[in-house]
Amino acid sequence: MIGAEKGAPSGSPSNKGYMLEKGKGIMENKRRVFLIVLDSVGIGEMPDSADYGDAGSNTLAACARSGKLNIPNLRQLGIFNIEGVGCGTPVEAPAGAVARLAEASKGKDTTIGHWEIAGLVSPQPLPTYPQGFPPQVLAEFESRTGRGVLCNLPYSGTRVIQEYGDAHMRTGDLIVYTSADSVFQIAAHEEIVPVEKLYEYCRAAREILRGEHGVGRVIARPFVGPAGGQFVRTPRRHDFSLEPPGVTMLDQLSKAGKSVIAVGKIQDIFAGRGITEHVYTGGNEEGIRRTLEYMEQDFEGLCFVNLVDYDMLYGHRRDVDGYAGALTAFDQYLPEIMGKMGPEDLLMITADHGCDPAYTRSTDHTREYVPLLMYGKNVRPGNLGTRETFADIGATVLHYFGIRQEIAGEPLTL
Repeated sequence: MIGAEKGAPSGSPSNKGYMLEKGKGIMENKRRVFLIVLDSVGIGEMPDSADYGDAGSNTLAACARSGKLNIPNLRQLGIFNIEGVGCGTPVEAPAGAVARLAEASKGKDTTIGHWEIAGLVSPQPLPTYPQGFPPQVLAEFESRTGRGVLCNLPYSGTRVIQEYGDAHMRTGDLIVYTSADSVFQIAAHEEIVPVEKLYEYCRAAREILRGEHGVGRVIARPFVGPAGGQFVRTPRRHDFSLEPPGVTMLDQLSKAGKSVIAVGKIQDIFAGRGITEHVYTGGNEEGIRRTLEYMEQDFEGLCFVNLVDYDMLYGHRRDVDGYAGALTAFDQYLPEIMGKMGPEDLLMITADHGCDPAYTRSTDHTREYVPLLMYGKNVRPGNLGTRETFADIGATVLHYFGIRQEIAGEPLTL
């Protein structure tokens, strides 16, 4: 795919076998990588999907069947040319290099998926709590906060505040709930528990939830609304993540003096480690807008973007048409994104897991392959087949900057 030219920094890999446009020196211009994660846009079941209860899942194919999917720019990049994608019509000459990536980690959640993209494979899944959290965890949490606990079950975040909101306002007890993900979520009304106090409670939970009970994220879920009325969540959600247990691509890039810019929830997923600048976003539209703004800036390094609406608003809610519409909206921005790329820029578009909006057996994530599409002047279009791990992304990014990798994965080659 890409590689270091002659004259690259000492210790960088050879360019043999890589698709690199001739005549481009590694220091001729600043190199930038824009890595965009379309959160949960899987492209079909993996061989072990049945072990996760996800046999037959295919997020992209579900959207294609809806009749609401219109992604001509992704198609031209080669999304329907990916091996085994199972939907759409391929193009004869894709504009990008494409691959299908398998998940080597055990799991199908946001945290593990992003960690693997960054080169950290997880041999064990993060703990989940389909029956709620054990008494000893809640007892310590209540002792640290001085408040009781309501719910303690897997729940929809919008439904749980309707069913427990009034009791919370009467008692001051905290609404604690989970999901199919490895999360400990705390919902509280902003008039009962000020947001900064809620964050303090989340930090206490994060200290408790380590080791055996080391969930991927503790999430603050503030809400507002009158007692007996319709409660609504506010945008002041905040995630308190488990720190990655090993070296990631982000650590290596920042250590090498490169910028690592996080857009969306990337900052929280990596507990801020290895990140030099971050901005939170309120959804896909703002995430894309912020990315376009960063494309106007002068930096050398990585801009790592998460677009969460596919998963949060449409996948878990099993809204097929909404999911397809959100993909269509992203596709409409692609010409502008690609048009802002410099001669040494690399665009990478991928996902972190699946969340098939047509899969009715559960509202959980689905264990699927994910797409990888790459575009730039240094990229030779082609099909790179099926890869063994998402970590090939991190390895490719480090290779692009001439940094000897300390992470899992292999740089993408033909």
